[in-house]
Amino acid sequence: MENFNDRSWDVIVIGGGAAGLSAALILARARRRVLVLDVRQPRNRFAPHMHGVLSRDGYSPLDLVADGYREVRAVDGVIANVDVIEARAVTTATGPGFEVVTDGGAVATASRLIVATGARDELPAVPGLAEQWGRGVVACPYCDGYEATGRAIGVLAGSLPGLHKAHMLRSYSSDVTVFTALAGVVPEADRLVLEDRGMRLDDRAVTRVVTDGDTITGLELADGTVAPVDVVFAEPTPVARDEQLRQLGVDRIDTPFGPWTAVDASGRTSVDGVWAVGNSANPGALVPIAAGSGAMAALTINAELVAEEVAAATERVTAGERGAAASTPDTDTDTDTDTDTMGH
Repeated sequence: MENFNDRSWDVIVIGGGAAGLSAALILARARRRVLVLDVRQPRNRFAPHMHGVLSRDGYSPLDLVADGYREVRAVDGVIANVDVIEARAVTTATGPGFEVVTDGGAVATASRLIVATGARDELPAVPGLAEQWGRGVVACPYCDGYEATGRAIGVLAGSLPGLHKAHMLRSYSSDVTVFTALAGVVPEADRLVLEDRGMRLDDRAVTRVVTDGDTITGLELADGTVAPVDVVFAEPTPVARDEQLRQLGVDRIDTPFGPWTAVDASGRTSVDGVWAVGNSANPGALVPIAAGSGAMAALTINAELVAEEVAAATERVTAGERGAAASTPDTDTDTDTDTDTMGH
């Protein structure tokens, strides 16, 4: 679907992952005119399974998106697989709004905009790491730690704060090696605590991921030796896919992941009428958190739309009462005179 000009929209959602589809589902069920524009690149698309999602533990993230598509469309939400290249504030026939332009040149306009484009992950430049991303190379202990229980875990620390990930993983296995070359020199106190908890530290640079077919067997180090590991927990750098938000001039804040879009508890940005949800608002949000943020934004937006409708009706009623009062003749004086005359 490329021609959006034949319909008016209450809300446009950019991004069709867990956050965007959750928002679209609630708004469409509230009978709002909702358009989802999605390029089909969810952040977790590389993983065959997702975990920690109630009732969907072990489910494919792409299957979750497909389920969401069906549910949104079942309640008259519209989804188009296009890339949005521009978003700008405009004045519509009903007041302030937003216009988005797709890579095919189509234009859509709405009074509210939800950005759910999320983030992408930049991996360290280690040969073989990207090829295993989402399978033998993962990032999140909450998502994949349980599956690593009892296995040889390699932690590819990218920073000193990233050493905390090793502590999180210690509860899953007694065989944890922390590779620290990317993080720099580890303070003695941190090293002693890691070793006290039964973990090994290795400061040799990792030069290659070693595999047997599609299975990781180890990490090759700078001196040519291979450290045997079954799974690698890396520390990718999240990069915001926030082009539309920056085009609209929303405020950003500094986070441990770098500058990110600033939002309130409902996902509202500094630009009135614009929300950011999921990883667009929180780079560390897991799938349930992302979905919840989309739901919260949808509830807030619908409440605003209802309030606007009530205000407009109140104004019409008030104007009608004023008009009725103005058109009613003032007969009090005449009636009083007639009564007085009759009394005499």
